[in-house]
Amino acid sequence: MALGLAKSVEIREKRLQTILTYNGDIKGLVEGSEKNTLKIGKLKFSQCGNCQQGCALMQIYSIWDAAVVSHAPIGCYAGVSVRYLGNNVVSQMRGNRPFYHYGICTNIQESDTIYGGANKLREAVQDAYDRYKPKIVYITTSCASGIIGDDVHAVAEEMSKKLGIPVFAVECEGFKSRIWSTGFDASFNGVLNAAVKPPKKKQKDLVNIFNFNGIDSFSPLLKTIGLRANYLIETRSVEELSQMSEAACSSTICETLATFISDKLEELYGVPQVKAPSPYGLTWTDRWLREVASLTGKESIVEAAIQSEHDRIAPELNELREFFKGKKAYVLAGDAFAHNLASVAHDLGLEVIGITTFHHDKKYDNPKINTAKYVAENVGNVPNVSVCNKQPYQVVKILKKLKPDVLLVRHPGLAVIGFKLGIPAIMENDSDKAVGYNGVLDLGRRIKRSMITAKLYKSFANHTNFPYTDWWLDESTDPFNFVETTQEKNI
Repeated sequence: MALGLAKSVEIREKRLQTILTYNGDIKGLVEGSEKNTLKIGKLKFSQCGNCQQGCALMQIYSIWDAAVVSHAPIGCYAGVSVRYLGNNVVSQMRGNRPFYHYGICTNIQESDTIYGGANKLREAVQDAYDRYKPKIVYITTSCASGIIGDDVHAVAEEMSKKLGIPVFAVECEGFKSRIWSTGFDASFNGVLNAAVKPPKKKQKDLVNIFNFNGIDSFSPLLKTIGLRANYLIETRSVEELSQMSEAACSSTICETLATFISDKLEELYGVPQVKAPSPYGLTWTDRWLREVASLTGKESIVEAAIQSEHDRIAPELNELREFFKGKKAYVLAGDAFAHNLASVAHDLGLEVIGITTFHHDKKYDNPKINTAKYVAENVGNVPNVSVCNKQPYQVVKILKKLKPDVLLVRHPGLAVIGFKLGIPAIMENDSDKAVGYNGVLDLGRRIKRSMITAKLYKSFANHTNFPYTDWWLDESTDPFNFVETTQEKNI
Protein backbone atom coordinates (compact mmCIF):
# COMPACT_ATOMS: atom_id res chain seq x y z
CA MET A 1 0.00 0.00 0.00
CA ALA A 2 1.28 3.46 -0.92
CA LEU A 3 2.67 5.61 1.86
CA GLY A 4 0.07 7.99 3.29
CA LEU A 5 -2.94 6.28 1.66
CA ALA A 6 -5.72 4.33 3.32
CA LYS A 7 -7.14 1.03 2.08
CA SER A 8 -10.48 2.67 1.39
CA VAL A 9 -11.85 6.17 0.83
CA GLU A 10 -14.47 8.00 2.84
CA ILE A 11 -17.81 8.15 1.05
CA ARG A 12 -18.74 11.46 -0.56
CA GLU A 13 -21.66 12.10 1.77
CA LYS A 14 -19.11 12.48 4.58
CA ARG A 15 -15.99 13.70 2.77
CA LEU A 16 -17.64 16.24 0.48
CA GLN A 17 -21.06 16.58 2.15
CA THR A 18 -22.67 15.58 -1.13
CA ILE A 19 -26.41 16.10 -1.59
CA LEU A 20 -28.97 14.62 -3.99
CA THR A 21 -31.77 17.19 -3.87
CA TYR A 22 -31.95 20.94 -4.46
CA ASN A 23 -34.28 23.40 -6.16
CA GLY A 24 -33.42 27.07 -6.65
CA ASP A 25 -30.90 29.16 -8.56
CA ILE A 26 -27.14 28.72 -8.99
CA LYS A 27 -26.17 31.48 -6.58
CA GLY A 28 -28.34 29.98 -3.87
CA LEU A 29 -26.64 26.63 -4.42
CA VAL A 30 -23.16 28.14 -4.19
CA GLU A 31 -23.87 30.37 -1.19
CA GLY A 32 -25.76 27.63 0.64
CA SER A 33 -22.84 25.24 0.12
CA GLU A 34 -20.27 27.75 1.36
CA LYS A 35 -22.32 28.64 4.46
CA ASN A 36 -23.55 25.06 4.99
CA THR A 37 -27.15 26.23 5.12
CA LEU A 38 -28.60 23.95 2.43
CA LYS A 39 -31.27 21.64 3.73
CA ILE A 40 -30.61 17.98 3.06
CA GLY A 41 -33.63 16.75 1.16
CA LYS A 42 -34.97 13.23 1.00
CA LEU A 43 -36.78 11.64 -1.93
CA LYS A 44 -40.06 10.00 -0.95
CA PHE A 45 -40.18 8.39 -4.39
CA SER A 46 -37.22 7.45 -6.60
CA GLN A 47 -37.66 6.37 -10.21
CA CYS A 48 -34.13 5.15 -10.83
CA GLY A 49 -30.48 5.55 -9.86
CA ASN A 50 -26.95 4.21 -10.25
CA CYS A 51 -24.49 2.15 -8.20
CA GLN A 52 -20.96 3.19 -7.29
CA GLN A 53 -19.73 -0.28 -8.25
CA GLY A 54 -20.25 0.64 -11.91
CA CYS A 55 -18.12 3.79 -11.66
CA ALA A 56 -15.33 1.87 -9.95
CA LEU A 57 -15.37 -0.98 -12.46
CA MET A 58 -15.41 1.25 -15.54
CA GLN A 59 -12.04 2.69 -14.53
CA ILE A 60 -10.03 -0.35 -13.43
CA TYR A 61 -11.50 -2.68 -16.09
CA SER A 62 -9.85 -0.54 -18.71
CA ILE A 63 -6.28 -0.86 -17.40
CA TRP A 64 -4.48 -2.68 -20.16
CA ASP A 65 -2.57 -5.37 -18.22
CA ALA A 66 -4.51 -5.63 -14.97
CA ALA A 67 -7.20 -8.16 -14.08
CA VAL A 68 -10.37 -7.61 -12.08
CA VAL A 69 -12.04 -10.12 -9.80
CA SER A 70 -15.58 -9.00 -9.04
CA HIS A 71 -16.66 -10.48 -5.70
CA ALA A 72 -20.33 -10.30 -6.53
CA PRO A 73 -23.36 -12.19 -7.81
CA ILE A 74 -23.22 -12.69 -11.56
CA GLY A 75 -26.04 -10.18 -12.11
CA CYS A 76 -24.01 -7.31 -10.61
CA TYR A 77 -20.97 -8.26 -12.66
CA ALA A 78 -22.81 -8.73 -15.96
CA GLY A 79 -24.66 -5.44 -15.75
CA VAL A 80 -21.61 -3.25 -15.33
CA SER A 81 -19.04 -5.27 -17.25
CA VAL A 82 -21.03 -5.47 -20.50
CA ARG A 83 -21.98 -1.79 -20.35
CA TYR A 84 -18.51 -0.46 -19.67
CA LEU A 85 -16.76 -2.93 -21.94
CA GLY A 86 -18.64 -1.29 -24.80
CA ASN A 87 -17.68 2.18 -23.61
CA ASN A 88 -14.03 1.37 -23.14
CA VAL A 89 -13.62 -0.25 -26.54
CA VAL A 90 -14.27 3.21 -27.97
CA SER A 91 -11.17 4.38 -26.11
CA GLN A 92 -9.04 2.58 -28.69
CA MET A 93 -9.77 5.44 -31.09
CA ARG A 94 -7.60 7.74 -28.98
CA GLY A 95 -4.58 5.47 -28.54
CA ASN A 96 -5.01 3.11 -31.51
CA ARG A 97 -4.33 0.13 -29.27
CA PRO A 98 -6.28 -3.08 -28.64
CA PHE A 99 -8.55 -3.26 -25.64
CA TYR A 100 -8.46 -6.26 -23.36
CA HIS A 101 -11.01 -6.97 -20.66
CA TYR A 102 -9.57 -9.33 -18.07
CA GLY A 103 -12.34 -10.08 -15.60
CA ILE A 104 -13.65 -12.90 -13.42
CA CYS A 105 -16.71 -12.98 -11.20
CA THR A 106 -16.89 -15.10 -8.04
CA ASN A 107 -20.64 -15.57 -8.69
CA ILE A 108 -21.73 -15.34 -5.08
CA GLN A 109 -24.53 -17.81 -4.36
CA GLU A 110 -27.02 -18.18 -1.51
CA SER A 111 -24.77 -20.72 0.21
CA ASP A 112 -21.88 -18.22 0.14
CA THR A 113 -23.99 -15.67 2.01
CA ILE A 114 -24.32 -18.25 4.81
CA TYR A 115 -20.86 -19.81 4.91
CA GLY A 116 -18.79 -16.93 3.49
CA GLY A 117 -17.09 -16.46 0.14
CA ALA A 118 -13.43 -15.92 1.08
CA ASN A 119 -12.26 -19.30 -0.26
CA LYS A 120 -14.10 -18.73 -3.53
CA LEU A 121 -12.43 -15.30 -3.76
CA ARG A 122 -8.95 -16.82 -3.26
CA GLU A 123 -9.64 -19.33 -6.02
CA ALA A 124 -10.84 -16.58 -8.37
CA VAL A 125 -7.74 -14.43 -7.80
CA GLN A 126 -5.53 -17.44 -8.45
CA ASP A 127 -7.54 -18.26 -11.58
CA ALA A 128 -7.20 -14.67 -12.85
CA TYR A 129 -3.44 -14.82 -12.35
CA ASP A 130 -3.09 -18.22 -14.06
CA ARG A 131 -5.22 -17.19 -17.05
CA TYR A 132 -4.01 -13.67 -17.75
CA LYS A 133 -0.65 -13.19 -16.01
CA PRO A 134 -1.62 -9.62 -15.03
CA LYS A 135 0.67 -7.13 -13.37
CA ILE A 136 -2.07 -6.18 -10.87
CA VAL A 137 -5.22 -7.93 -9.69
CA TYR A 138 -8.03 -5.72 -8.41
CA ILE A 139 -10.81 -7.14 -6.28
CA THR A 140 -14.07 -5.19 -6.44
CA THR A 141 -16.71 -5.63 -3.80
CA SER A 142 -20.51 -5.63 -4.04
CA CYS A 143 -23.50 -5.30 -1.75
CA ALA A 144 -23.55 -9.08 -1.35
CA SER A 145 -19.88 -9.38 -0.32
CA GLY A 146 -20.31 -6.44 2.04
CA ILE A 147 -23.33 -8.01 3.72
CA ILE A 148 -21.48 -11.32 4.10
CA GLY A 149 -18.60 -9.48 5.75
CA ASP A 150 -15.78 -11.19 3.85
CA ASP A 151 -12.41 -9.64 4.74
CA VAL A 152 -11.41 -8.82 1.16
CA HIS A 153 -8.36 -6.81 2.24
CA ALA A 154 -6.96 -9.77 4.16
CA VAL A 155 -7.47 -12.02 1.13
CA ALA A 156 -5.84 -9.39 -1.10
CA GLU A 157 -2.75 -9.14 1.13
CA GLU A 158 -2.50 -12.93 1.37
CA MET A 159 -2.73 -13.44 -2.40
CA SER A 160 -0.34 -10.55 -3.10
CA LYS A 161 2.36 -12.31 -1.06
CA LYS A 162 1.61 -15.64 -2.73
CA LEU A 163 1.59 -14.34 -6.32
CA GLY A 164 4.30 -11.69 -6.01
CA ILE A 165 2.21 -8.94 -7.64
CA PRO A 166 -0.04 -6.24 -6.17
CA VAL A 167 -3.52 -7.50 -5.30
CA PHE A 168 -5.74 -4.68 -4.02
CA ALA A 169 -9.34 -4.59 -2.86
CA VAL A 170 -11.48 -1.72 -4.17
CA GLU A 171 -14.39 -1.18 -1.77
CA CYS A 172 -17.43 -0.15 -3.82
CA GLU A 173 -20.47 -1.76 -2.23
CA GLY A 174 -23.51 0.04 -3.59
CA PHE A 175 -25.29 0.36 -0.25
CA LYS A 176 -22.39 2.23 1.36
CA SER A 177 -23.00 5.41 -0.63
CA ARG A 178 -25.97 6.89 -2.47
CA ILE A 179 -23.47 8.85 -4.59
CA TRP A 180 -22.26 6.61 -7.41
CA SER A 181 -19.31 8.93 -8.08
CA THR A 182 -17.82 7.58 -4.84
CA GLY A 183 -16.86 4.65 -7.06
CA PHE A 184 -14.46 6.88 -8.99
CA ASP A 185 -12.67 7.74 -5.75
CA ALA A 186 -12.50 4.06 -4.77
CA SER A 187 -10.98 2.99 -8.09
CA PHE A 188 -8.44 5.83 -8.14
CA ASN A 189 -7.46 4.94 -4.59
CA GLY A 190 -6.71 1.46 -5.91
CA VAL A 191 -4.61 2.89 -8.74
CA LEU A 192 -2.64 5.08 -6.33
CA ASN A 193 -2.02 2.18 -3.96
CA ALA A 194 -1.16 -0.55 -6.45
CA ALA A 195 0.12 1.13 -9.62
CA VAL A 196 1.62 4.59 -9.06
CA LYS A 197 5.29 4.78 -8.13
CA PRO A 198 7.53 7.66 -6.97
CA PRO A 199 8.96 9.58 -9.96
CA LYS A 200 12.29 8.48 -11.43
CA LYS A 201 12.46 11.75 -13.37
CA LYS A 202 10.19 14.69 -14.03
CA GLN A 203 8.75 15.19 -17.52
CA LYS A 204 8.31 18.94 -17.69
CA ASP A 205 6.11 18.92 -20.80
CA LEU A 206 3.70 16.17 -19.69
CA VAL A 207 0.21 16.99 -18.39
CA ASN A 208 -1.94 14.30 -16.77
CA ILE A 209 -5.51 14.37 -18.12
CA PHE A 210 -7.92 12.18 -16.18
CA ASN A 211 -10.67 11.35 -18.60
CA PHE A 212 -13.15 8.88 -20.04
CA ASN A 213 -13.10 7.42 -23.53
CA GLY A 214 -13.29 9.66 -26.58
CA ILE A 215 -11.41 11.58 -29.23
CA ASP A 216 -8.04 13.20 -28.63
CA SER A 217 -8.91 16.85 -28.11
CA PHE A 218 -6.47 17.77 -25.34
CA SER A 219 -3.34 17.06 -27.40
CA PRO A 220 -4.06 19.81 -30.01
CA LEU A 221 -4.99 22.23 -27.22
CA LEU A 222 -1.82 21.59 -25.21
CA LYS A 223 0.31 21.59 -28.34
CA THR A 224 -0.43 25.31 -28.75
CA ILE A 225 1.97 25.90 -25.82
CA GLY A 226 4.33 22.99 -26.49
CA LEU A 227 2.96 20.40 -24.06
CA ARG A 228 1.85 16.75 -24.23
CA ALA A 229 -1.32 15.10 -22.88
CA ASN A 230 -1.03 11.98 -20.73
CA TYR A 231 -4.52 10.46 -20.95
CA LEU A 232 -5.49 8.49 -17.85
CA ILE A 233 -6.58 5.91 -16.99
CA GLU A 234 -8.59 4.10 -19.66
CA THR A 235 -6.60 1.68 -21.86
CA ARG A 236 -3.34 2.66 -20.17
CA SER A 237 -0.83 0.02 -19.08
CA VAL A 238 0.35 -0.47 -15.51
CA GLU A 239 3.74 0.90 -16.57
CA GLU A 240 2.13 4.05 -17.97
CA LEU A 241 0.08 4.50 -14.82
CA SER A 242 3.16 4.14 -12.67
CA GLN A 243 4.66 7.23 -14.35
CA MET A 244 1.84 9.69 -13.68
CA SER A 245 3.88 10.96 -10.73
CA GLU A 246 6.45 12.29 -13.24
CA ALA A 247 4.06 14.74 -14.91
CA ALA A 248 4.37 18.51 -14.65
CA CYS A 249 0.74 18.87 -13.49
CA SER A 250 -2.65 17.14 -13.47
CA SER A 251 -6.10 18.08 -14.69
CA THR A 252 -9.45 16.41 -15.34
CA ILE A 253 -12.51 16.82 -17.55
CA CYS A 254 -14.58 17.60 -14.44
CA GLU A 255 -14.08 17.88 -10.71
CA THR A 256 -16.43 14.95 -10.07
CA LEU A 257 -14.23 12.46 -11.89
CA ALA A 258 -10.72 12.93 -10.60
CA THR A 259 -9.94 15.77 -8.22
CA PHE A 260 -9.44 13.04 -5.57
CA ILE A 261 -6.50 11.44 -7.39
CA SER A 262 -5.15 14.81 -8.60
CA ASP A 263 -5.18 16.08 -5.02
CA LYS A 264 -3.33 12.96 -3.80
CA LEU A 265 -0.71 13.21 -6.55
CA GLU A 266 0.02 16.74 -5.42
CA GLU A 267 0.15 15.72 -1.76
CA LEU A 268 2.28 12.59 -2.20
CA TYR A 269 4.48 13.32 -5.21
CA GLY A 270 4.43 17.08 -5.69
CA VAL A 271 2.48 16.97 -8.99
CA PRO A 272 0.45 20.21 -8.84
CA GLN A 273 -3.22 20.14 -9.72
CA VAL A 274 -4.45 22.66 -12.30
CA LYS A 275 -6.61 24.87 -10.12
CA ALA A 276 -8.99 26.10 -12.79
CA PRO A 277 -12.24 24.88 -14.34
CA SER A 278 -11.83 22.37 -17.15
CA PRO A 279 -11.36 23.84 -20.66
CA TYR A 280 -14.97 24.06 -21.85
CA GLY A 281 -15.99 27.35 -23.41
CA LEU A 282 -13.76 30.31 -24.29
CA THR A 283 -13.49 31.88 -20.84
CA TRP A 284 -12.76 28.61 -19.07
CA THR A 285 -10.30 27.43 -21.74
CA ASP A 286 -8.40 30.72 -21.50
CA ARG A 287 -8.19 30.41 -17.74
CA TRP A 288 -7.21 26.74 -17.88
CA LEU A 289 -4.41 27.35 -20.39
CA ARG A 290 -3.02 30.20 -18.29
CA GLU A 291 -3.00 27.98 -15.20
CA VAL A 292 -1.27 25.15 -17.08
CA ALA A 293 1.26 27.62 -18.49
CA SER A 294 2.04 28.96 -15.02
CA LEU A 295 2.81 25.41 -13.82
CA THR A 296 4.97 24.49 -16.80
CA GLY A 297 6.95 27.68 -17.43
CA LYS A 298 5.04 28.62 -20.58
CA GLU A 299 3.81 32.03 -19.44
CA SER A 300 5.81 33.82 -22.15
CA ILE A 301 3.90 32.15 -25.02
CA VAL A 302 0.46 31.43 -23.64
CA GLU A 303 -1.14 34.83 -24.35
CA ALA A 304 -0.09 34.75 -28.00
CA ALA A 305 -1.45 31.21 -28.29
CA ILE A 306 -4.78 32.22 -26.76
CA GLN A 307 -5.12 35.25 -29.03
CA SER A 308 -4.25 33.17 -32.09
CA GLU A 309 -6.98 30.64 -31.22
CA HIS A 310 -9.54 33.39 -30.62
CA ASP A 311 -8.72 34.95 -33.99
CA ARG A 312 -8.89 31.59 -35.75
CA ILE A 313 -12.38 30.67 -34.57
CA ALA A 314 -13.87 34.19 -34.51
CA PRO A 315 -15.55 34.20 -37.98
CA GLU A 316 -17.50 30.97 -37.47
CA LEU A 317 -18.17 31.71 -33.80
CA ASN A 318 -19.74 35.05 -34.69
CA GLU A 319 -22.01 33.34 -37.22
CA LEU A 320 -23.10 30.80 -34.61
CA ARG A 321 -23.76 33.51 -32.04
CA GLU A 322 -25.91 35.37 -34.54
CA PHE A 323 -27.94 32.22 -35.18
CA PHE A 324 -28.39 31.53 -31.45
CA LYS A 325 -29.64 35.02 -30.55
CA GLY A 326 -32.75 34.67 -28.40
CA LYS A 327 -32.37 30.87 -28.14
CA LYS A 328 -32.53 29.09 -24.76
CA ALA A 329 -30.66 25.99 -23.53
CA TYR A 330 -31.24 23.56 -20.66
CA VAL A 331 -28.49 21.23 -19.40
CA LEU A 332 -29.05 17.78 -17.86
CA ALA A 333 -25.86 15.96 -16.85
CA GLY A 334 -23.68 14.80 -14.00
CA ASP A 335 -22.07 17.27 -11.65
CA ALA A 336 -19.86 18.97 -12.69
CA PHE A 337 -19.91 18.17 -16.40
CA ALA A 338 -23.26 19.95 -16.60
CA HIS A 339 -21.43 23.12 -15.62
CA ASN A 340 -18.95 22.53 -18.45
CA LEU A 341 -21.76 22.28 -21.01
CA ALA A 342 -23.40 25.39 -19.56
CA SER A 343 -20.14 27.28 -20.02
CA VAL A 344 -19.92 26.30 -23.71
CA ALA A 345 -23.58 27.10 -24.34
CA HIS A 346 -23.17 30.54 -22.77
CA ASP A 347 -20.10 31.34 -24.89
CA LEU A 348 -22.06 30.32 -27.99
CA GLY A 349 -24.59 33.01 -27.18
CA LEU A 350 -27.33 30.73 -25.88
CA GLU A 351 -29.27 31.73 -22.78
CA VAL A 352 -28.79 29.01 -20.15
CA ILE A 353 -32.19 28.94 -18.44
CA GLY A 354 -31.68 25.81 -16.32
CA ILE A 355 -29.31 23.09 -15.14
CA THR A 356 -30.05 19.74 -13.53
CA THR A 357 -27.15 17.76 -12.05
CA PHE A 358 -27.26 14.27 -10.56
CA HIS A 359 -25.58 15.26 -7.31
CA HIS A 360 -23.82 18.25 -5.77
CA ASP A 361 -20.64 18.33 -3.68
CA LYS A 362 -21.00 21.02 -1.03
CA LYS A 363 -17.27 20.74 -0.31
CA TYR A 364 -14.39 20.12 -2.73
CA ASP A 365 -11.12 18.22 -2.70
CA ASN A 366 -9.68 21.53 -3.81
CA PRO A 367 -11.86 24.60 -3.14
CA LYS A 368 -10.33 26.47 -6.10
CA ILE A 369 -11.96 23.99 -8.49
CA ASN A 370 -15.61 24.82 -7.88
CA THR A 371 -17.40 24.85 -11.21
CA ALA A 372 -20.77 25.83 -9.73
CA LYS A 373 -19.14 29.02 -8.50
CA TYR A 374 -17.58 29.64 -11.91
CA VAL A 375 -21.00 29.23 -13.55
CA ALA A 376 -22.45 31.85 -11.20
CA GLU A 377 -19.57 34.21 -12.00
CA ASN A 378 -19.26 33.72 -15.77
CA VAL A 379 -22.64 32.46 -17.00
CA GLY A 380 -24.74 34.40 -14.50
CA ASN A 381 -27.37 33.46 -11.96
CA VAL A 382 -29.01 30.56 -13.80
CA PRO A 383 -32.57 30.70 -12.42
CA ASN A 384 -33.73 27.09 -12.64
CA VAL A 385 -31.15 24.84 -10.98
CA SER A 386 -31.98 21.48 -9.48
CA VAL A 387 -30.21 18.39 -8.20
CA CYS A 388 -31.66 14.90 -8.57
CA ASN A 389 -30.14 11.46 -9.00
CA LYS A 390 -31.59 10.72 -12.42
CA GLN A 391 -35.30 11.27 -11.81
CA PRO A 392 -36.92 11.66 -15.25
CA TYR A 393 -40.34 12.34 -13.75
CA GLN A 394 -38.99 15.63 -12.34
CA VAL A 395 -37.08 16.65 -15.47
CA VAL A 396 -40.08 16.08 -17.77
CA LYS A 397 -42.17 18.58 -15.82
CA ILE A 398 -39.38 21.16 -15.67
CA LEU A 399 -38.80 20.98 -19.42
CA LYS A 400 -42.53 21.11 -20.21
CA LYS A 401 -42.75 24.35 -18.25
CA LEU A 402 -39.55 26.08 -19.45
CA LYS A 403 -39.69 24.96 -23.12
CA PRO A 404 -35.99 25.42 -24.01
CA ASP A 405 -34.89 25.50 -27.64
CA VAL A 406 -32.29 22.79 -27.02
CA LEU A 407 -31.54 20.19 -24.35
CA LEU A 408 -27.89 19.29 -23.69
CA VAL A 409 -27.32 15.93 -21.98
CA ARG A 410 -24.28 13.83 -21.12
CA HIS A 411 -25.47 10.24 -20.77
CA PRO A 412 -27.00 7.78 -23.25
CA GLY A 413 -30.78 7.58 -23.11
CA LEU A 414 -31.40 11.04 -21.64
CA ALA A 415 -31.72 12.75 -25.01
CA VAL A 416 -34.91 10.76 -25.52
CA ILE A 417 -36.59 12.93 -22.87
CA GLY A 418 -36.10 15.91 -25.17
CA PHE A 419 -37.30 14.01 -28.24
CA LYS A 420 -40.53 13.01 -26.51
CA LEU A 421 -41.20 16.64 -25.59
CA GLY A 422 -40.42 17.96 -29.07
CA ILE A 423 -37.16 19.59 -27.92
CA PRO A 424 -33.97 19.19 -30.03
CA ALA A 425 -31.44 17.35 -27.87
CA ILE A 426 -27.68 16.79 -28.04
CA MET A 427 -26.09 13.82 -26.26
CA GLU A 428 -22.49 14.62 -25.32
CA ASN A 429 -21.49 11.01 -24.59
CA ASP A 430 -17.96 11.74 -25.83
CA SER A 431 -16.84 14.14 -23.11
CA ASP A 432 -13.90 15.34 -25.21
CA LYS A 433 -15.78 16.70 -28.23
CA ALA A 434 -16.59 20.03 -26.58
CA VAL A 435 -13.07 20.59 -25.18
CA GLY A 436 -11.21 23.79 -25.99
CA TYR A 437 -11.70 26.27 -28.80
CA ASN A 438 -12.44 23.63 -31.42
CA GLY A 439 -14.96 22.11 -29.03
CA VAL A 440 -16.97 25.33 -28.84
CA LEU A 441 -17.40 25.34 -32.61
CA ASP A 442 -18.10 21.61 -32.75
CA LEU A 443 -20.90 21.77 -30.19
CA GLY A 444 -22.26 24.91 -31.81
CA ARG A 445 -22.49 23.20 -35.22
CA ARG A 446 -24.32 20.23 -33.74
CA ILE A 447 -26.79 22.39 -31.82
CA LYS A 448 -27.48 24.44 -34.95
CA ARG A 449 -28.15 21.30 -37.01
CA SER A 450 -30.55 20.00 -34.37
CA MET A 451 -32.46 23.30 -34.28
CA ILE A 452 -32.75 23.38 -38.06
CA THR A 453 -34.46 19.98 -37.92
CA ALA A 454 -36.75 20.95 -35.01
CA LYS A 455 -39.82 19.84 -36.97
CA LEU A 456 -38.62 16.23 -36.65
CA TYR A 457 -38.67 16.47 -32.85
CA LYS A 458 -42.18 17.96 -32.94
CA SER A 459 -43.26 14.88 -34.89
CA PHE A 460 -41.78 12.63 -32.20
CA ALA A 461 -43.73 14.53 -29.55
CA ASN A 462 -46.99 14.21 -31.45
CA HIS A 463 -46.73 10.42 -31.35
CA THR A 464 -45.41 9.96 -27.80
CA ASN A 465 -47.14 9.28 -24.51
CA PHE A 466 -45.47 9.48 -21.11
CA PRO A 467 -46.10 6.80 -18.46
CA TYR A 468 -47.30 9.38 -15.93
CA THR A 469 -50.77 10.21 -14.63
CA ASP A 470 -52.69 13.29 -15.68
CA TRP A 471 -52.26 14.58 -12.11
CA TRP A 472 -48.49 14.50 -12.43
CA LEU A 473 -48.40 16.05 -15.90
CA ASP A 474 -50.71 18.87 -14.85
CA GLU A 475 -48.90 22.21 -14.74
CA SER A 476 -50.10 22.92 -11.20
CA THR A 477 -48.30 19.88 -9.75
CA ASP A 478 -44.93 20.75 -8.24
CA PRO A 479 -42.03 18.84 -9.89
CA PHE A 480 -40.51 18.50 -6.42
CA ASN A 481 -43.67 17.20 -4.78
CA PHE A 482 -41.87 14.02 -3.65
CA VAL A 483 -38.90 15.82 -2.03
CA GLU A 484 -38.83 16.36 1.74
CA THR A 485 -36.44 19.10 2.86
CA THR A 486 -36.95 18.97 6.60
CA GLN A 487 -33.61 17.38 7.51
CA GLU A 488 -30.99 20.05 8.09
CA LYS A 489 -28.04 17.90 9.18
CA ASN A 490 -25.75 15.92 6.92
CA ILE A 491 -26.09 12.17 7.20
